[in-house]
Amino acid sequence: MDNTRELVLDVLMEVLEKGAYSHQVIRDVLDKYNYSEGRDKAFVKRMAEGTLERLIQIDYILNQFSKVLVSKMKPLIRNLLRMSVYQMLFMDSIPERAVCNEAVKLAGKRGFRGLSGFVNGVLRNIARKREDIVYPDKELEPERYMSVTYSMPLWLVEMWISAYGRENTSRMLEGLLKEHPVTVRLCEDIGVERKEAWLAGLKQEGVEAEQHPYLANAYRLLHTEGVRNLPGFEEGYFAVQDVSSMLAVEISGAGTGSLLPEESGADEGILVRKPSGQSTGSGYRKPEDGGIVAADVCASPGGKSLYMAEKLKGAGKVISRDLTEYKVSLIRDNIERMGCRNIEVQIHDAGILDESLVEQADILLADLPCSGLGVMGKKRDIKYKATQESLAELAALQRKILDVVWQYVKPGGRAGLQYLYRQPW
Repeated sequence: MDNTRELVLDVLMEVLEKGAYSHQVIRDVLDKYNYSEGRDKAFVKRMAEGTLERLIQIDYILNQFSKVLVSKMKPLIRNLLRMSVYQMLFMDSIPERAVCNEAVKLAGKRGFRGLSGFVNGVLRNIARKREDIVYPDKELEPERYMSVTYSMPLWLVEMWISAYGRENTSRMLEGLLKEHPVTVRLCEDIGVERKEAWLAGLKQEGVEAEQHPYLANAYRLLHTEGVRNLPGFEEGYFAVQDVSSMLAVEISGAGTGSLLPEESGADEGILVRKPSGQSTGSGYRKPEDGGIVAADVCASPGGKSLYMAEKLKGAGKVISRDLTEYKVSLIRDNIERMGCRNIEVQIHDAGILDESLVEQADILLADLPCSGLGVMGKKRDIKYKATQESLAELAALQRKILDVVWQYVKPGGRAGLQYLYRQPW
């Protein structure tokens, strides 16, 4: 594939200039060029994600070596320089001369031949003086130093240092820059033979599958550009799902025959609504119709709903909801691929009470809307979209949704709440 750098430039333009979400844009590009060699797709993915991940540091460096501030550059030129600096400083396998030459050619190809000299001059200047880059003083300006070297917005660094201290914040920031493999949940009923064939197929594709240390059906996939073309995806053998999402289902009690603890306590992370005027008793009180009703609000793309349906093994149903047609279409796509039949998908605003569902759910799962800062390591652009004001608005929205959805839990039922935050509240 000769246009790998051009594809990366297009990704950056969509994400940084038009506000698109990086994981969606990168996924669509890789799907479109599915016929390309694996190394080309890996190159596109790494350069696009890496440039976004190191954006603050890259812009800081560009502003040192360019007479024109990054914010004043033509959008295409600034993103071309950004991806070129990433190649030069963080992809050692690419010669500096090649980086400069390819950037100049791409500038001309995209209609900016008149700025080719500017592009060439900035990049060659950085190449010559890369050892002379001056960063903020680590001792005098620790917050700014961390912000630049870890490419994290300054206000987030300041908030975390205030809450967790400088050392813990530094460890958190280091962790976010490490590789974050894709985690998948293998369906429990595919059988040993198909499981072994699946693992062998992954190995043949050059993908390393590591079994999770405490979830037998969870695997971390290393060295993969995406999952849609992996063995077993179309067959519905596995679903992409984080471990935290799997654990929310595991501790809900679905499929265990016991939705109530024997005494008054509950599993960690699960709230139990006690029957009013009566003790919790011992054991699980089955619904009168013999089936469990599980409600998953804010469910898209449906990972927890699918796992819940699998756990119930047909003995009940899962009501899977989200706000928009697009979000529920993602749930439906996964249901179709995984072959689940006991899930009912609905469009519904979780902040508006549905009288028909009041005290009907044996299990409620609520993955509340959040800033996404908990998954910054996988969705590199999220940290640039978040603001202090948006975090406050999200907290109010979470409270509004909780005040509504708690009413859906029948006496004796369980509610599992999940949200992804690294804020100190």
